[in-house]
Amino acid sequence: MSQYYLNKLQVTNFRNLKDDILEFSNGINCIFGNNGNGKTNLLEAIYFLTTKKSFRKKTSYPQIISVESEKPEILFSSYFISELDNFSYTGKLELNSSQWFINNQPTKKKINIYPIFINPFDSFAFHNTPSFRRDWFDNHFSMLSPEYKKVLNAHTKSLRFRNNLLSKKPVNFKQQIQAIDPQLAEYSFQINSMRKQFLKELKDYCMLTFKIIFDETHELEVELESKFNNYTQDQIYNYYAENLEKDIIIGHTRTGVHRDDYIFNFDGYNSYEYCSLGQQKMSFLSLLFAYIELFRYKFNSYPMVLIDDVSGELDVRRWKNLIGYLEAKQFQVMITTANENFKMELEKIEAAKKIFIDNGSIN
Repeated sequence: MSQYYLNKLQVTNFRNLKDDILEFSNGINCIFGNNGNGKTNLLEAIYFLTTKKSFRKKTSYPQIISVESEKPEILFSSYFISELDNFSYTGKLELNSSQWFINNQPTKKKINIYPIFINPFDSFAFHNTPSFRRDWFDNHFSMLSPEYKKVLNAHTKSLRFRNNLLSKKPVNFKQQIQAIDPQLAEYSFQINSMRKQFLKELKDYCMLTFKIIFDETHELEVELESKFNNYTQDQIYNYYAENLEKDIIIGHTRTGVHRDDYIFNFDGYNSYEYCSLGQQKMSFLSLLFAYIELFRYKFNSYPMVLIDDVSGELDVRRWKNLIGYLEAKQFQVMITTANENFKMELEKIEAAKKIFIDNGSIN
Protein backbone atom coordinates (compact mmCIF):
# COMPACT_ATOMS: atom_id res chain seq x y z
CA MET A 1 0.00 0.00 0.00
CA SER A 2 1.38 3.42 -0.95
CA GLN A 3 2.01 5.96 1.80
CA TYR A 4 -0.25 8.91 0.99
CA TYR A 5 -0.19 12.26 2.73
CA LEU A 6 -2.83 14.96 2.89
CA ASN A 7 -1.19 17.94 1.21
CA LYS A 8 -4.02 20.51 0.95
CA LEU A 9 -7.52 20.83 2.34
CA GLN A 10 -10.39 23.28 1.99
CA VAL A 11 -13.81 22.75 3.57
CA THR A 12 -16.91 24.90 3.23
CA ASN A 13 -19.84 24.93 5.65
CA PHE A 14 -18.34 22.26 7.95
CA ARG A 15 -19.21 23.19 11.53
CA ASN A 16 -17.48 26.51 12.42
CA LEU A 17 -14.53 26.14 10.03
CA LYS A 18 -13.93 28.92 7.52
CA ASP A 19 -13.19 27.99 3.90
CA ASP A 20 -9.45 28.70 4.21
CA ILE A 21 -7.04 26.63 2.09
CA LEU A 22 -4.77 24.73 4.46
CA GLU A 23 -1.44 23.11 3.57
CA PHE A 24 0.00 20.26 5.63
CA SER A 25 3.43 18.81 6.24
CA ASN A 26 4.04 15.12 5.49
CA GLY A 27 5.20 14.76 9.09
CA ILE A 28 3.99 16.47 12.24
CA ASN A 29 1.31 19.16 12.05
CA CYS A 30 0.67 21.02 15.31
CA ILE A 31 -2.75 22.64 15.58
CA PHE A 32 -3.01 25.40 18.18
CA GLY A 33 -5.90 27.48 19.45
CA ASN A 34 -8.04 28.11 22.51
CA ASN A 35 -10.82 25.69 23.39
CA GLY A 36 -13.95 26.07 21.27
CA ASN A 37 -12.19 27.60 18.26
CA GLY A 38 -12.32 24.58 15.92
CA LYS A 39 -9.26 22.36 16.50
CA THR A 40 -11.29 19.18 16.97
CA ASN A 41 -13.61 20.25 14.14
CA LEU A 42 -10.60 20.31 11.80
CA LEU A 43 -9.64 16.77 12.83
CA GLU A 44 -13.25 15.73 12.31
CA ALA A 45 -13.29 17.26 8.82
CA ILE A 46 -10.17 15.29 7.87
CA TYR A 47 -11.65 12.11 9.33
CA PHE A 48 -14.94 12.68 7.49
CA LEU A 49 -13.10 13.35 4.23
CA THR A 50 -11.38 9.95 4.35
CA THR A 51 -14.12 7.79 5.92
CA LYS A 52 -17.37 9.64 5.02
CA LYS A 53 -18.41 9.57 8.67
CA SER A 54 -17.62 11.38 11.91
CA PHE A 55 -15.66 9.99 14.83
CA ARG A 56 -18.30 11.54 17.10
CA LYS A 57 -21.12 9.19 18.00
CA LYS A 58 -24.61 9.76 16.60
CA THR A 59 -23.49 12.59 14.35
CA SER A 60 -25.47 13.24 11.17
CA TYR A 61 -25.58 15.88 8.47
CA PRO A 62 -27.60 18.46 10.47
CA GLN A 63 -24.94 18.38 13.23
CA ILE A 64 -21.94 19.03 10.95
CA ILE A 65 -23.28 21.66 8.57
CA SER A 66 -22.44 25.21 9.64
CA VAL A 67 -25.27 27.21 11.19
CA GLU A 68 -24.06 30.15 9.09
CA SER A 69 -24.15 28.33 5.74
CA GLU A 70 -25.85 30.20 2.93
CA LYS A 71 -26.41 26.99 0.92
CA PRO A 72 -27.52 23.63 2.36
CA GLU A 73 -24.33 21.86 1.30
CA ILE A 74 -20.89 20.95 2.62
CA LEU A 75 -17.95 21.05 0.23
CA PHE A 76 -14.59 19.24 0.52
CA SER A 77 -11.58 19.91 -1.66
CA SER A 78 -8.30 18.07 -0.99
CA TYR A 79 -5.05 16.96 -2.56
CA PHE A 80 -3.09 13.85 -1.60
CA ILE A 81 0.51 13.06 -2.52
CA SER A 82 2.81 10.04 -2.40
CA GLU A 83 6.13 8.99 -3.90
CA LEU A 84 4.28 7.23 -6.73
CA ASP A 85 1.39 9.49 -7.64
CA ASN A 86 -0.86 12.34 -6.54
CA PHE A 87 -4.61 12.86 -6.76
CA SER A 88 -7.30 15.37 -5.95
CA TYR A 89 -10.34 14.30 -3.94
CA THR A 90 -13.42 16.48 -3.73
CA GLY A 91 -16.90 16.02 -2.38
CA LYS A 92 -20.28 17.66 -2.04
CA LEU A 93 -22.66 16.68 0.77
CA GLU A 94 -26.33 17.52 0.95
CA LEU A 95 -29.02 16.34 3.36
CA ASN A 96 -29.93 13.16 1.47
CA SER A 97 -27.10 12.73 -1.02
CA SER A 98 -23.37 13.05 -1.61
CA GLN A 99 -21.06 13.17 -4.61
CA TRP A 100 -17.33 12.38 -4.60
CA PHE A 101 -14.68 12.84 -7.27
CA ILE A 102 -11.11 11.62 -7.76
CA ASN A 103 -9.21 13.80 -10.24
CA ASN A 104 -12.60 15.27 -11.23
CA GLN A 105 -13.99 11.82 -12.10
CA PRO A 106 -17.07 10.59 -10.18
CA THR A 107 -16.37 7.77 -7.73
CA LYS A 108 -18.34 5.76 -5.19
CA LYS A 109 -15.30 4.08 -3.67
CA LYS A 110 -13.57 5.26 -0.51
CA ILE A 111 -9.99 6.31 -0.96
CA ASN A 112 -7.28 4.11 0.57
CA ILE A 113 -6.44 6.60 3.32
CA TYR A 114 -6.93 5.25 6.83
CA PRO A 115 -7.14 7.76 9.70
CA ILE A 116 -6.66 6.73 13.32
CA PHE A 117 -8.32 9.10 15.78
CA ILE A 118 -6.71 9.28 19.21
CA ASN A 119 -8.78 10.81 21.99
CA PRO A 120 -7.87 9.87 25.58
CA PHE A 121 -11.44 10.57 26.71
CA ASP A 122 -12.51 7.45 24.77
CA SER A 123 -10.67 5.46 27.42
CA PHE A 124 -13.64 5.77 29.78
CA ALA A 125 -16.08 4.31 27.23
CA PHE A 126 -13.56 1.65 26.25
CA HIS A 127 -13.13 0.45 29.82
CA ASN A 128 -16.78 0.78 30.85
CA THR A 129 -18.90 -0.19 27.83
CA PRO A 130 -18.68 -3.66 26.20
CA SER A 131 -20.49 -2.49 23.04
CA PHE A 132 -17.92 0.32 22.62
CA ARG A 133 -15.09 -2.23 22.91
CA ARG A 134 -16.72 -4.55 20.37
CA ASP A 135 -17.30 -1.73 17.90
CA TRP A 136 -13.79 -0.36 18.43
CA PHE A 137 -12.09 -3.67 17.72
CA ASP A 138 -14.42 -4.56 14.84
CA ASN A 139 -13.76 -1.20 13.15
CA HIS A 140 -10.00 -1.39 13.62
CA PHE A 141 -9.68 -5.08 12.72
CA SER A 142 -11.72 -4.38 9.58
CA MET A 143 -9.11 -1.82 8.52
CA LEU A 144 -6.38 -4.44 9.01
CA SER A 145 -8.16 -7.16 7.05
CA PRO A 146 -10.68 -6.89 4.20
CA GLU A 147 -11.37 -10.59 4.81
CA TYR A 148 -12.36 -9.91 8.41
CA LYS A 149 -14.68 -7.12 7.29
CA LYS A 150 -16.23 -9.38 4.66
CA VAL A 151 -16.87 -12.25 7.10
CA LEU A 152 -18.12 -9.88 9.80
CA ASN A 153 -20.63 -8.30 7.40
CA ALA A 154 -21.80 -11.74 6.26
CA HIS A 155 -22.21 -12.84 9.89
CA THR A 156 -24.16 -9.68 10.72
CA LYS A 157 -26.49 -10.30 7.78
CA SER A 158 -27.09 -13.95 8.75
CA LEU A 159 -27.60 -13.05 12.41
CA ARG A 160 -30.09 -10.33 11.53
CA PHE A 161 -32.04 -12.80 9.37
CA ARG A 162 -32.01 -15.40 12.18
CA ASN A 163 -33.20 -12.87 14.76
CA ASN A 164 -35.96 -11.74 12.43
CA LEU A 165 -37.17 -15.35 12.17
CA LEU A 166 -36.96 -15.80 15.94
CA SER A 167 -38.91 -12.62 16.54
CA LYS A 168 -41.68 -12.94 13.93
CA LYS A 169 -41.86 -16.75 13.82
CA PRO A 170 -43.26 -17.15 10.28
CA VAL A 171 -44.37 -20.50 8.87
CA ASN A 172 -41.52 -23.06 8.81
CA PHE A 173 -39.18 -20.64 10.63
CA LYS A 174 -37.44 -23.50 12.48
CA GLN A 175 -36.47 -25.15 9.21
CA GLN A 176 -35.15 -21.84 7.88
CA ILE A 177 -33.06 -21.32 11.02
CA GLN A 178 -31.67 -24.83 10.81
CA ALA A 179 -30.74 -24.13 7.19
CA ILE A 180 -28.73 -20.99 7.98
CA ASP A 181 -27.12 -22.13 11.25
CA PRO A 182 -24.27 -24.06 9.55
CA GLN A 183 -23.30 -20.86 7.74
CA LEU A 184 -23.61 -18.81 10.93
CA ALA A 185 -21.39 -21.32 12.73
CA GLU A 186 -18.77 -21.06 9.97
CA TYR A 187 -18.71 -17.26 10.14
CA SER A 188 -18.56 -17.35 13.95
CA PHE A 189 -15.59 -19.73 13.92
CA GLN A 190 -13.69 -17.59 11.42
CA ILE A 191 -14.36 -14.36 13.35
CA ASN A 192 -13.27 -15.91 16.64
CA SER A 193 -10.04 -17.22 15.09
CA MET A 194 -9.16 -13.90 13.44
CA ARG A 195 -9.90 -11.86 16.57
CA LYS A 196 -7.56 -14.02 18.65
CA GLN A 197 -4.83 -13.75 16.02
CA PHE A 198 -5.08 -9.95 15.87
CA LEU A 199 -4.89 -9.69 19.66
CA LYS A 200 -1.84 -11.95 19.72
CA GLU A 201 -0.11 -9.69 17.20
CA LEU A 202 -1.01 -6.56 19.18
CA LYS A 203 0.45 -7.78 22.49
CA ASP A 204 4.14 -7.07 21.90
CA TYR A 205 3.42 -3.70 20.30
CA CYS A 206 1.32 -2.66 23.35
CA MET A 207 4.16 -3.32 25.77
CA LEU A 208 6.69 -1.59 23.51
CA THR A 209 4.69 1.60 22.99
CA PHE A 210 3.89 1.81 26.71
CA LYS A 211 7.60 1.59 27.48
CA ILE A 212 8.54 4.24 24.88
CA ILE A 213 5.90 6.82 25.77
CA PHE A 214 5.37 6.29 29.48
CA ASP A 215 8.86 5.11 30.35
CA GLU A 216 7.53 2.15 32.32
CA THR A 217 7.52 -1.60 31.74
CA HIS A 218 4.26 -3.45 32.24
CA GLU A 219 2.67 -6.63 30.95
CA LEU A 220 -0.20 -5.52 28.71
CA GLU A 221 -2.53 -7.92 26.96
CA VAL A 222 -6.05 -7.78 25.56
CA GLU A 223 -7.91 -11.05 26.04
CA LEU A 224 -10.93 -12.16 24.03
CA GLU A 225 -13.81 -13.24 26.26
CA SER A 226 -16.02 -15.43 24.11
CA LYS A 227 -18.36 -18.36 24.59
CA PHE A 228 -16.80 -19.91 21.50
CA ASN A 229 -13.15 -19.79 22.55
CA ASN A 230 -11.66 -23.23 21.81
CA TYR A 231 -14.84 -24.35 20.01
CA THR A 232 -14.62 -26.08 16.66
CA GLN A 233 -16.99 -25.05 13.90
CA ASP A 234 -19.09 -28.17 14.53
CA GLN A 235 -19.27 -27.43 18.25
CA ILE A 236 -20.52 -23.92 17.51
CA TYR A 237 -23.20 -25.35 15.23
CA ASN A 238 -24.22 -27.86 17.89
CA TYR A 239 -24.45 -25.07 20.45
CA TYR A 240 -26.87 -23.14 18.26
CA ALA A 241 -28.93 -26.28 17.68
CA GLU A 242 -29.04 -27.21 21.38
CA ASN A 243 -30.12 -23.71 22.40
CA LEU A 244 -32.61 -23.06 19.62
CA GLU A 245 -35.69 -23.60 21.83
CA LYS A 246 -34.41 -21.07 24.39
CA ASP A 247 -33.71 -18.57 21.59
CA ILE A 248 -37.26 -19.07 20.31
CA ILE A 249 -38.69 -18.23 23.74
CA ILE A 250 -36.54 -15.10 24.10
CA GLY A 251 -37.07 -14.08 20.47
CA HIS A 252 -33.43 -13.48 19.52
CA THR A 253 -30.02 -15.16 19.42
CA ARG A 254 -28.80 -14.90 23.00
CA THR A 255 -25.18 -15.98 22.56
CA GLY A 256 -22.59 -15.65 19.82
CA VAL A 257 -19.59 -13.65 18.65
CA HIS A 258 -21.85 -10.58 18.58
CA ARG A 259 -21.75 -10.79 22.39
CA ASP A 260 -17.97 -11.19 22.67
CA ASP A 261 -16.07 -8.93 25.03
CA TYR A 262 -12.45 -7.87 25.49
CA ILE A 263 -10.55 -7.75 28.77
CA PHE A 264 -7.56 -5.41 28.99
CA ASN A 265 -5.10 -7.01 31.42
CA PHE A 266 -2.51 -4.81 33.13
CA ASP A 267 0.22 -6.91 34.78
CA GLY A 268 -2.23 -9.80 34.84
CA TYR A 269 -5.14 -7.83 36.36
CA ASN A 270 -8.26 -6.51 34.69
CA SER A 271 -7.47 -2.84 34.10
CA TYR A 272 -11.11 -1.82 34.61
CA GLU A 273 -11.20 -3.31 38.12
CA TYR A 274 -7.67 -2.71 39.37
CA CYS A 275 -6.12 0.26 37.53
CA SER A 276 -6.41 3.94 38.29
CA LEU A 277 -8.06 6.18 35.70
CA GLY A 278 -4.59 7.42 34.76
CA GLN A 279 -3.30 3.90 34.16
CA GLN A 280 -6.42 3.08 32.13
CA LYS A 281 -5.84 6.11 29.90
CA MET A 282 -2.15 5.25 29.47
CA SER A 283 -3.06 1.67 28.57
CA PHE A 284 -5.63 2.85 26.03
CA LEU A 285 -3.14 5.25 24.42
CA SER A 286 -0.61 2.41 24.23
CA LEU A 287 -3.21 0.22 22.52
CA LEU A 288 -3.85 2.94 19.93
CA PHE A 289 -0.18 3.40 19.10
CA ALA A 290 0.31 -0.38 19.13
CA TYR A 291 -2.43 -0.64 16.53
CA ILE A 292 -0.63 1.95 14.39
CA GLU A 293 2.54 -0.15 14.51
CA LEU A 294 0.60 -3.32 13.61
CA PHE A 295 -0.99 -1.45 10.71
CA ARG A 296 2.49 -0.50 9.52
CA TYR A 297 3.59 -4.14 9.77
CA LYS A 298 0.57 -5.36 7.78
CA PHE A 299 0.64 -2.80 4.96
CA ASN A 300 4.20 -1.46 4.92
CA SER A 301 2.76 2.04 5.32
CA TYR A 302 1.34 4.04 8.19
CA PRO A 303 -2.19 5.37 8.63
CA MET A 304 -2.83 9.07 9.11
CA VAL A 305 -2.85 9.83 12.84
CA LEU A 306 -5.19 12.42 14.38
CA ILE A 307 -4.40 13.21 18.02
CA ASP A 308 -6.86 15.37 19.95
CA ASP A 309 -5.12 17.01 22.92
CA VAL A 310 -3.43 14.36 25.07
CA SER A 311 -1.57 16.94 27.17
CA GLY A 312 -3.79 16.39 30.18
CA GLU A 313 -2.85 12.71 30.31
CA LEU A 314 0.93 13.20 30.31
CA ASP A 315 3.51 15.01 32.39
CA VAL A 316 6.38 16.99 30.85
CA ARG A 317 8.70 13.98 30.67
CA ARG A 318 6.08 11.95 28.85
CA TRP A 319 5.26 14.86 26.53
CA LYS A 320 8.87 14.70 25.41
CA ASN A 321 8.72 10.91 25.05
CA LEU A 322 5.60 11.22 22.86
CA ILE A 323 7.19 13.94 20.72
CA GLY A 324 10.34 11.84 20.31
CA TYR A 325 8.21 8.86 19.29
CA LEU A 326 6.30 10.93 16.70
CA GLU A 327 9.50 12.45 15.30
CA ALA A 328 11.02 9.00 14.83
CA LYS A 329 8.06 7.70 12.80
CA GLN A 330 7.12 8.27 9.18
CA PHE A 331 3.40 8.81 9.52
CA GLN A 332 1.54 12.05 9.00
CA VAL A 333 0.16 13.31 12.31
CA MET A 334 -2.21 16.13 13.19
CA ILE A 335 -1.97 16.94 16.90
CA THR A 336 -4.00 19.58 18.72
CA THR A 337 -3.55 21.32 22.05
CA ALA A 338 -4.88 24.28 23.99
CA ASN A 339 -2.33 23.71 26.73
CA GLU A 340 0.21 26.53 26.64
CA ASN A 341 3.05 24.47 28.15
CA PHE A 342 2.51 21.56 25.75
CA LYS A 343 2.28 24.09 22.91
CA MET A 344 5.74 25.34 23.86
CA GLU A 345 7.10 21.77 23.63
CA LEU A 346 5.48 21.18 20.25
CA GLU A 347 6.84 24.45 18.89
CA LYS A 348 10.34 23.14 19.51
CA ILE A 349 9.86 20.55 16.73
CA GLU A 350 11.76 22.28 13.93
CA ALA A 351 10.29 20.30 11.03
CA ALA A 352 6.70 20.54 12.26
CA LYS A 353 4.03 22.62 10.55
CA LYS A 354 2.41 25.10 12.94
CA ILE A 355 -1.29 25.79 12.36
CA PHE A 356 -3.32 28.32 14.33
CA ILE A 357 -7.12 28.35 14.59
CA ASP A 358 -9.10 31.34 15.81
CA ASN A 359 -12.91 31.17 15.69
CA GLY A 360 -12.77 28.68 12.82
CA SER A 361 -10.28 30.71 10.78
CA ILE A 362 -7.05 28.86 9.98
CA ASN A 363 -3.63 30.35 9.37
